[in-house]
Amino acid sequence: MPHPKPATPNSLVWRSTIIWLLLLVACAPPAAAPTSTIIPTLLPSATPTAIPTPTEAATPAPMRLVPDFAHIAVIVLENKEYGTVMGSRSFPYFNLLAASNTLLTQHYAIAHPSLPNYLALIGGDTFGVVENCETCFVDAESLPDLIEASGRSWKTYQEDMPEPCFLGNTVVYVQKHNPFVYFDPIRLNGERCVRSVVPFSQLDADMTGGSLPNFMFITPNLCYSAHSCALEMADAWLDTLLDRLVPAFQASGGPYLIIVTWDEGQNSLGCCGLSEPAGGRIATILISPQARQNFEDDTPYTHYSLLRTISEAWGLPLLGHAADASTALITRPWR
Repeated sequence: MPHPKPATPNSLVWRSTIIWLLLLVACAPPAAAPTSTIIPTLLPSATPTAIPTPTEAATPAPMRLVPDFAHIAVIVLENKEYGTVMGSRSFPYFNLLAASNTLLTQHYAIAHPSLPNYLALIGGDTFGVVENCETCFVDAESLPDLIEASGRSWKTYQEDMPEPCFLGNTVVYVQKHNPFVYFDPIRLNGERCVRSVVPFSQLDADMTGGSLPNFMFITPNLCYSAHSCALEMADAWLDTLLDRLVPAFQASGGPYLIIVTWDEGQNSLGCCGLSEPAGGRIATILISPQARQNFEDDTPYTHYSLLRTISEAWGLPLLGHAADASTALITRPWR
């Protein structure tokens, strides 16, 4: 059998070199992967995302203590104590209203006789008036001034007053039940007085024409106010009035408030820091979709409370004793 030829020196060297190179490659550590530097870039279409920051809590609107009524009507009857009218068979409609709406059971008039109470209702003071005078005029600010300044409108409707802004008395109309003409800024401004101090007959035209003012002060004549005639006549008059007034308010839109009250009672009871003798306890009814039904509020109130509540409803400054700490704001009836 033939044997392989021995390797020559040159071939041995070459083979050794190849083996050495192969071993060198096999034993060498693997090369580290190249490190690349990443440069952040924004794509042209990318929109940077805002970093969220704490937001300030929205300031809540202050809670209203009294609704912001579109219309407020005050109807003032005459000279009857709480116990005289409440439960009276001669006053069925008034008692029905009291039972169906909000009745203020501890409401007190300011003084005797009539005129100081009327002045207090729209002026916040009696201005030192202690009698039913005709020339004891007052140079002072009153509720109508504030109402007009707020951009709202007002009128007083005086039953059987012969003409707008009339001064004096007739058989059934008396000036002492019309406080507006006692305030110089109203009476001495002829155009303003004629526009807003009007006979009760104007009310029908304003209701049918859709032009009822924001604030209304309604005074019946001496008979229908229960001053000089039987309660039954005042009761029927009130029934007829509200049968027309409530639908007119509903048609005009917006919340409304009707206040039915009395100028004074028949005794001298009082409360809430009033001077003694005061004007007696009277029955006051609040009629409104925003007022609780079948509700009696036994908080002690005065005529100044009514003024304060009207002012609060419309954000008006408080006049006179309406700002007193002893004058309670009417808040319990609202829903």
